[in-house]
Amino acid sequence: MSYSYMSHLYCPKCSKTYSADEENHLCTCGSPLLVDYKLEELSKVFSPDNLVKRQPDLWRYHELLPVKEEENKVSLGEGMTPLIKCPSLGTNMDIPNLLMKDEGVIPTGAFKARGAAVGVSKAKELGVKELAMPTNGNAGAAWSLYAARAGMSSTIVMPIDAPSITRNECALSGANLYLVNGLISDAGKIVGKASAEKGLYDVSTLKEPYRIEGKKTMGLEIAEQLNWEFPDVILYPTGGGVGLIGIYKALKELQQLGWVSPEQKLPRLVAVQSEGCAPIVEAWKEGKHESAFWENSETIAFGINVPKAIGDFLVLDALYETDGCAVAVNDDDLLKEQKWIAELEGSFVCPEGAAAFLAARQLRQEGWIQANEQVVVLNTGAGIKYPDTVDIEVPTLEPGDSL
Repeated sequence: MSYSYMSHLYCPKCSKTYSADEENHLCTCGSPLLVDYKLEELSKVFSPDNLVKRQPDLWRYHELLPVKEEENKVSLGEGMTPLIKCPSLGTNMDIPNLLMKDEGVIPTGAFKARGAAVGVSKAKELGVKELAMPTNGNAGAAWSLYAARAGMSSTIVMPIDAPSITRNECALSGANLYLVNGLISDAGKIVGKASAEKGLYDVSTLKEPYRIEGKKTMGLEIAEQLNWEFPDVILYPTGGGVGLIGIYKALKELQQLGWVSPEQKLPRLVAVQSEGCAPIVEAWKEGKHESAFWENSETIAFGINVPKAIGDFLVLDALYETDGCAVAVNDDDLLKEQKWIAELEGSFVCPEGAAAFLAARQLRQEGWIQANEQVVVLNTGAGIKYPDTVDIEVPTLEPGDSL
């Protein structure tokens, strides 16, 4: 059996196709490119039984990933993160069947490791020597560390306000790290110019086709962990939205492979944003297929502070096609939710994950989520990577004091 059943790249807007054996970024029409696979051919030789004895990482799905030769795989053991029942929090929210897909336990401490593993592996296969990217923190940390493992150079540009831990991860990896006094959109312009002038391999969100393939494994894992049944709802904190696009792509591919019953409805996908940066939410409310640039964006959930996503139309299409929705939450409320989750479930989730849980709470209160539905919330990173978001007062004792 082939290591990969990748066929080619295609444009979801104009349908133009491209070779997957050479460097390609955006389509000539400006759209991101997606990977297509020989699913009909694969369905004849590949079934869930093939997975039983494989390693518990995302490479267990290598036929559905774009790396053609196993020797090009760059891995730190990423994937197969736990799908955890949240009974106490679920009771508190009146969502008895509440589950958390916990990406905080993955290498580099965030789900970005999935995209980096597959993206760097494919870049290695294509002969790339140096990559460049803008980042809000976690993606830069992941890509710089995986690039180091692959023997590849990296140039990372991040906002000066990005979490210091992610900055340190990049610096320790040996990356060429730069801070910009602005937003990720400003960092993106700098990287775009440098890539054009210096011939760097631009791995900005959706400007290369392979990050999404790593992220889609979250959807494959959720389905496998639920015995090839889909949940009713999946909530995802959305900045660039690659993970949500990837999960939707994975679920559709499973349908085409025949691994799930054709009668199964796709989960209703929910894009979660902050009230301080909610371009997808506003576009969804207005029934649009593209978002407008969000001026003066600001949120404590730094990973979703993306004022304009290049793949916004793909995110919105996924919401419309699954009867999903988009929700904006308040920063103060998400910090309270983060504390609730730690107290009730013992999980220190990242602010973005807390935003997704808060959205589930709000949607249950509004009746959009029903009490009998199975709900999966993505916690996209470890809370310990954001120490500055927690502000608590702790009493100090002197030696010999009594409690």
